[in-house]
Amino acid sequence: MSPKRNEPDWLTPEQQRAWLAYIRVQLRLRYEMNRQLQADSDISLADYDVLTALSVAPEGRLQMTALANHIGWERTRTSHHARRMESRGLLRLRQSTVDRRAIEVSLSDEGRALLADAAPGHVKLVKDLFFAGLSEDLLPSLTEAMEGVYSTLLARGTLPPPPL
Repeated sequence: MSPKRNEPDWLTPEQQRAWLAYIRVQLRLRYEMNRQLQADSDISLADYDVLTALSVAPEGRLQMTALANHIGWERTRTSHHARRMESRGLLRLRQSTVDRRAIEVSLSDEGRALLADAAPGHVKLVKDLFFAGLSEDLLPSLTEAMEGVYSTLLARGTLPPPPL
């Protein structure tokens, strides 16, 4: 039975349970990751997201718009955050040699070293808080489900897909 005109198409009870579980996990996990990174490495989760994206980019650099697409932020937020990180010596911002209108963002030596120092504690937290509550036999199903959701986000979402 399809919804009547102007009547919301509500989630099924099963969908609502799954959605609320995801929201609770996502919010709590982001809080815990941010807290751990700040306590152990004096960086935010947002800093870590930028450093990680650049560390896996070809030659350790991306144009600002590509970086924004990669981490799922608006370009202006990415630009402001990258400038703050540059002022702390973690990034380098330069005019692109390919497109003179674009800014390229790259890791500085200090940013690369900070990421290397922060990564082991971050990985330990992810293992302790995320994977410890997940049985090995559920891991393939969770991976497949998350990859399916991500694929739909790329296909139907408004943010362009990441360049990598």
